[in-house]
Amino acid sequence: MVPRKSYVQPLRPNEREKIRNLRYDSTMRILITGSAGLIGSEAAEYYCTRDHEVHGIDNNMRASFFGPDGSTEQTRQRLVATYKNYQHYDVDIRDREALEPLFRKVSFDCVIHTAAQPSHDWAARDPLTDFGVNALATLLLLELTRQRSPKAVFIFTSTNKVYGDTPNRLPLVEHATRWELPEDHLFFDGIDETMSIDQSLHSVFGASKVAADVMVQEYGRYFGLKTGVFRGGCLTGPRHAGAKLHGFLNYLVRCIARGEPYTVFGYKGKQVRDNIHSHDVITAFDAFITNPRAGEVYNIGGSRFSNTSVLEAVTHTERLLKKKAVIKITPDARIGDHQWYISNMGKFKSHYPAWRQEYNIERIVEELVQFAP
Repeated sequence: MVPRKSYVQPLRPNEREKIRNLRYDSTMRILITGSAGLIGSEAAEYYCTRDHEVHGIDNNMRASFFGPDGSTEQTRQRLVATYKNYQHYDVDIRDREALEPLFRKVSFDCVIHTAAQPSHDWAARDPLTDFGVNALATLLLLELTRQRSPKAVFIFTSTNKVYGDTPNRLPLVEHATRWELPEDHLFFDGIDETMSIDQSLHSVFGASKVAADVMVQEYGRYFGLKTGVFRGGCLTGPRHAGAKLHGFLNYLVRCIARGEPYTVFGYKGKQVRDNIHSHDVITAFDAFITNPRAGEVYNIGGSRFSNTSVLEAVTHTERLLKKKAVIKITPDARIGDHQWYISNMGKFKSHYPAWRQEYNIERIVEELVQFAP
């Protein structure tokens, strides 16, 4: 295996000054599950850099899911070595006896729950583990929050797979490099939260995330917790430990960089995904934390601002790397996989109009190429 480059996101222009001038009401105590993963590590650095007290839970189950390429160990080591205000816990989020002492010790202001089993194929092989990690552990975290930190904001990283294969019933039109909706269609600007999550094929993974998604909503609506559900499209960035079964864009770029074959499953490679950078995800989370609601649901993704088909991503990456990709397209799509998915973020933007998306698809791919091994 070729070792993956260590990635440390540099502070952007004037970012140090912005951080120095940023003021919260007080120092927050933040719990992040999956803290060495893509979104969790972005959140950990974001809040550590702003001098908050960050507690991270991650036992690197991703390595057992996806093998060495999926390991988050380098990221964990970097967080521990870099930030004195980061405390790491090698804990299984399904283990109540291991979690309870932490919740007794610390009264959290915020819980950012990003840990998950994220693969369709892996879930089908072991539904019990998938449901335990995605659904039961979420319920456990919600209940511990309600009992020990009832004033905390609770953010759940859900998925667009809660809509099942309903998006595949849209009247898609085939173009040279992508499937696309007619411009006058209701969902041309993206799928919004009004799409039903019922009467569809979700995959085992999608079903476990539905269970967690609805429970997070219920703890907001029934118990009054400040819970926010964020149904992600493709979340990406150089921190992603992309693997064959999960992390499409990062894995694609790495395969082309290494000269390794990449297999496209179905839809002629013209399936469309919106991609949102992990930094933009965390700034959206932060907007919600600053002004939370109870039981709210938002779609979050690249929207029309940042999306690509697989074929378009291949062409873009080949041009930047000056290398020809080794691509195999199989006729059979993964069960429940989307042929076209673009998120409509209109609802979130209406609630948080100051939020801005910084990374379009070109900038995302350029950064992935820069840090590809």
